[in-house]
Order: sequence, then C-alpha cells, then structure tokens
Amino acid sequence: MRGVKISSRYAKSLLDLSTERGQSDAVFADMQLIQGIVSSNRDLELLLRSPVVKADKKEQILNLIFAGSISELTHKFIILLIKKGREAFLPEVVTSFILQMQRQRNITPATVVTAVPLDAGTRARILDEARKLAGGEVEVTEKVDSAVIGGFVLTVGDRMIDTSVSGQIKKLRREFEENPYIPEI
Repeated sequence: MRGVKISSRYAKSLLDLSTERGQSDAVFADMQLIQGIVSSNRDLELLLRSPVVKADKKEQILNLIFAGSISELTHKFIILLIKKGREAFLPEVVTSFILQMQRQRNITPATVVTAVPLDAGTRARILDEARKLAGGEVEVTEKVDSAVIGGFVLTVGDRMIDTSVSGQIKKLRREFEENPYIPEI
C-alpha cells in the first residue's frame, strides 16, 4: 500500500510540473518508453530494486540506457527519484503517471488479446468496438497469446468481451458440469 501512495504522489507531481511547463506530451512519451524498456528487461527492474547497488551506479546505468532518448525534465525526475532513494518505485511511478495522464485526457485504457497479430481491418473494427464500450477515446494495447486459440478478448476498463475459442470451451465445460438434464425414470 505504501508503494502505491508513493508512486501516485511522485507521478502526480511530475504530471503537474510537466503540464505547467507545457511538456506533458513529451513526458508522456518518455514514460511509455521507460515502461516498455523496464517491463521487457527483468534485470533492469531487479537493479532498480537492489539495495546492494549504490545510487550513483544506478544513475550511471540509467543515464546510459536513456541518454538522448528522454526529455530533460524526465531525466531530472529520474535523478530526483534516485537521490531520494525511491528508484525502486520507478516502474510503479511510470505506470501511475500513464494512468493519471490518460484519466486527465479522458482516454480509457483497453487491452485486446489475440492468438495472432491483428491485421489493419480487424484492428480498426476492434478499436471501434472499444470506443463504443468506453464511450469515448481509448488507447488499445495489443497482446498475442496462443492460448486464446482464436477470436479475441477485449478488456475496456472493467468491461470484457470474450469471443475467444478458449473462452467458449470454458463456457461449454461449465455448462456440462451443471448439467440440468434429469432423466425420466
């Protein structure tokens, strides 16, 4: 719970500062970049959380990774997190910032999971469906999971549409387990 409060407060501060300076779009892009890099690199996340690695070493490593890729404001913010001993919360701060920015812009996050990558036509139809569910703008994240078998699972906010083959199989399994049929004697 403590980590959620800390990350939310740091994210809110960065959002307010970036909005005040007119750099919210750049910082938002930076946060998406950082989120992608940290989430795809488990070693980097472990490094950030490690109490053994000194702060100055973490700063050097992050400078090497993000040099020239992020804005000065974002860079200074990361340095501030390190100086305050909060670098372990960087992934949560980034996620919180993205969610707060989306909320501020009335953008609903959505996720679509398919067995194979989407083509342009299917992507457009799913995006339209997500907009209908959200009642406004959405930002869709695409994931590929072969366990879906076919179809898709669309999650928009707290709503979900499951047209996947695996979902239909699970539904049939439940129906067979409940078997309301009572044979006549």
